[in-house]
Amino acid sequence: ILTNTEWKDERDAYEFNRDEVIEALSKTLGQSQASCEKWIDTGESTFSLTVENFAKWVKEYLDQQGPNHRVIFLVDEVGQFIGADTALMLNLQTITEQLGTACNGRAWVVVTSQEDIDAVLGEMRSSRENDFSKIQGRFKTRLSLSSANVDEVIQQRLLRKHDSACPVLHQLYSEKGDILKNQLSFRDVGTTYKQFKEADDFVLTYPFAPYQFKLLQRIFESIRKAGATGLHLARGERSLLDAFQHAAKTVADQEIGVLVPLYLFYPSIESFLDTTIKLTISHARENESLEPFDINVLQVLFLIRYVDEMTGNVDNLVTLCLDEIDADRLAIKRQIEESLARLEKDSLVNRGGDLYYFLTNEERDINQEIKKEIVSSADEAKLLGEIIFLDCLRDQKKHRYSVTKKDIPFNRVCDQHPVGRNTDHAMIFSVVTPLDDNFNLDHEYQSTLDSDNDGGKAIVRLQDNEAMGRELKAYLRTDKYLKTKDDSTSPPTTRRIHKDLAAENQQRRNRLTSLLGEMLVEASYFVAGKKLAISASDPIAAMEESLEYLIENTFTKLSYLKQLSDNPLKEINAILRSDDVVQMTLQMESPENNPQALEDVRRYIGLASGQNREIVVYDLCYGRFSDRPYGWPELETALLLVRLYAAGEILYIRSGDTIKHDDLYPALSEMRNWRKITIVQRVTANPEVVKKAREVGKDIFHEMGPDSEEALDDFLRKKLEHQKSSLLRYADLAEDGRYPGKESISDSLATIKALLMVDESNRFLERFVNEKEALLQLADDYHDLDHFYQHQKPAWDKLLKAEQQFGPNQRQLEQDEAAKKSLDRMKTIRSAAEPYKMVHEVDPLIQAVQQVNDKLISEQRTESLQQIDSQIEAVREELKIAGNEQVLSSSCLRPLESLKSQVTGQTSLAHIIQAGMEAVNLKDRAIKQIGQFLANQAKEKPGISEPPPKFRKPKVIHPKTLTTKSYLESPADIEAFLTALRKELETAIANEERVEIR
Repeated sequence: ILTNTEWKDERDAYEFNRDEVIEALSKTLGQSQASCEKWIDTGESTFSLTVENFAKWVKEYLDQQGPNHRVIFLVDEVGQFIGADTALMLNLQTITEQLGTACNGRAWVVVTSQEDIDAVLGEMRSSRENDFSKIQGRFKTRLSLSSANVDEVIQQRLLRKHDSACPVLHQLYSEKGDILKNQLSFRDVGTTYKQFKEADDFVLTYPFAPYQFKLLQRIFESIRKAGATGLHLARGERSLLDAFQHAAKTVADQEIGVLVPLYLFYPSIESFLDTTIKLTISHARENESLEPFDINVLQVLFLIRYVDEMTGNVDNLVTLCLDEIDADRLAIKRQIEESLARLEKDSLVNRGGDLYYFLTNEERDINQEIKKEIVSSADEAKLLGEIIFLDCLRDQKKHRYSVTKKDIPFNRVCDQHPVGRNTDHAMIFSVVTPLDDNFNLDHEYQSTLDSDNDGGKAIVRLQDNEAMGRELKAYLRTDKYLKTKDDSTSPPTTRRIHKDLAAENQQRRNRLTSLLGEMLVEASYFVAGKKLAISASDPIAAMEESLEYLIENTFTKLSYLKQLSDNPLKEINAILRSDDVVQMTLQMESPENNPQALEDVRRYIGLASGQNREIVVYDLCYGRFSDRPYGWPELETALLLVRLYAAGEILYIRSGDTIKHDDLYPALSEMRNWRKITIVQRVTANPEVVKKAREVGKDIFHEMGPDSEEALDDFLRKKLEHQKSSLLRYADLAEDGRYPGKESISDSLATIKALLMVDESNRFLERFVNEKEALLQLADDYHDLDHFYQHQKPAWDKLLKAEQQFGPNQRQLEQDEAAKKSLDRMKTIRSAAEPYKMVHEVDPLIQAVQQVNDKLISEQRTESLQQIDSQIEAVREELKIAGNEQVLSSSCLRPLESLKSQVTGQTSLAHIIQAGMEAVNLKDRAIKQIGQFLANQAKEKPGISEPPPKFRKPKVIHPKTLTTKSYLESPADIEAFLTALRKELETAIANEERVEIR
């Protein structure tokens, strides 16, 4: 049941017979045709109709028509009813149920709606939403109707031909079918568009092309999604029908052979477009500089603007603008290209490569701003260099030479501007593009000459390409604009345009990369003074082919390396482990050791040494012999240097000192150490010097050394090192003066150390010969010292011990003439600077003195012991008076007994004599102690019947103290002395003292 408005919009397309519908309704409902017509047109009825009666009358109608007849009721766009009033939907549900019951399923109700019905209904209350869900459940059969077969619908409703026209169209296709296939072709599209299959297909579709059904459907979908039109632009048959109907009417009056171009579909959707789109095209129509066909092209570009599958290149535009089967594609192509040029000039379209894009007013304004951006030739050269070397050539900075497998660096240049950091003395790979200022002035002859400069380089001359320059400028301008104008505060539409521009610019860079890659393959290559025919099919292979040729023809000394080592470090280690210098020298002339390269290295080291230039290992391996004209692998150069070292021609120096042989491989195996290691040339000694050094060595070491310089140097150094080690041990003993040779040891060590500090073998041997006299003296001194410390030291130790032993008795020993003579000789030996020849006398001298010393000690010991014994006896006599009291006896006798034991083990005469005198003092002390004991007893026991023995105190008289004269010379002197003595004696007796004369 259609509303009046919808009826008018679609009756022509659907070809309804309105009168037949009214008549059928009149019969079915039992009403007049006028009432039914009013009901259809206005929705108002002059009759009363209940649901039950309506269902009953439908059943009667079906019975009259027969059992196979069906009635279908169409309720179109049900969402509009539901949105107005859900009660209408409930009424529809009631009618449906009644019809189903009364007619036993022969009356069908078909309800149509938008697929996204929620978008039509909008927000509704939950109660209404639930009601609607229940109503939907009544309609169990769901059909999702797509527009897949829109072409069939259009063919049947719009394009059905009269019988008279079909033979003509059949004849036209038989004549032009092959032409149509070529005319309706596309390039670089993302999908396959239909061609005419056969004559019948042509008759059904004409004057449209088969591709237009699918393309126009995609146009409607893409425009709707892109927001260039309202959401009410339908995607299905209705909008397509309208578009095709409008286009068909436009060409209805033209002769057979006409085709409908794509721009004729534009008017059917113009009313739905956003104002910005319509204004762009409307203003273009008013632009006097544009022609009518330009507007058609603009409309086509708009229609395919958002269709990703259809690219806007010129060939596709020609197909889309074909208006006749026999149209001249070349003429249309020229016409389109002219139109595009005018449209692009007015910023109505934008170009990306060979593709063209429609621009809205806002996009047009932005595009005009982009065109105003200024870019310099330096900017162009920089970007070209980045794309060529970073994108096309994958940022390669070194080329691995196929023969040596060495990575050889090269400098990159684009239009005379360096790309990245340059390396001194490296190869040059230069690209000259059509944007170079001197491109038009340059020619093949000049490029050939230039490629032979700077030791040879590779020059790549690209062919002229207008698209490359245009795309490059567009990329730089767009990039510059986006960097300065892209702002998060911009309106959403502007940000979207900027985003699209960035994506388009990235695609433009990709196109530039692809284009420049092709140009590099097709370019002219000039290498080392010759135009080179490149056979490579990709840019990297082309570059590598040119660099390979450049290396072969500019690294002229690369061929010096006849043989390359599989493992240079392993071979270096093997050479350093070999001790056969002579054999190594002979092998250096063998082909596998690259004698030509070795000689070149030797010659350079000699030249640099003559000029007193520092020779750093890193500079040799990574600099001179790595650059042109050599190009040698770094480890191969290091291997050559080690061969020179093994032959005795050079020395390795680090921190001012020669690197020892055993430390050399660890130092060289780590290449990071090479910057700290230098090389000095080793000067070979004169053969006469070597001969003399052998003779001097024989005189010194009593052994003939080898006859070669290196071996003799090693032999003499080892001998001196041995002497040095021994002398250092002897120096420790002689340091405190107890052992002889301190000065000669010091002098010898100084001589040896000075010699060993000379690193170069030639200078060492010369110094060794010049120091002959000092070395001979050193040999004599060393012989004496070594003999002394190895063999005479025990005798010397005896002398030191005897000196200590006889020292206390020296005065008494010197009174013996023989002993004195021996002591004097021992002192002479002990104090001699070089006593080595006198050491044999030590034992007899010690024995002679020992005999006298033993005799003196024995005699004095006997005398002192007798004195001690007499004193002991005197104390014992006194102890008897005290009754031999045990404690008292022990206290008085113990010191004397101890003194006696000391005298027995004493070897010092002075101590033995002193012991005799000490015995008298001990005896006096003991007697005094006894007297004190007896006195104490008398006090403790007064009045006893038997008093203790009376103790008489000793009185020691020293007669010598009774006279002041040294000698008694007269009777008077004798009388005076005796008188004094008598007086002393009598006084002591009178005092009841006992007198002891000493």
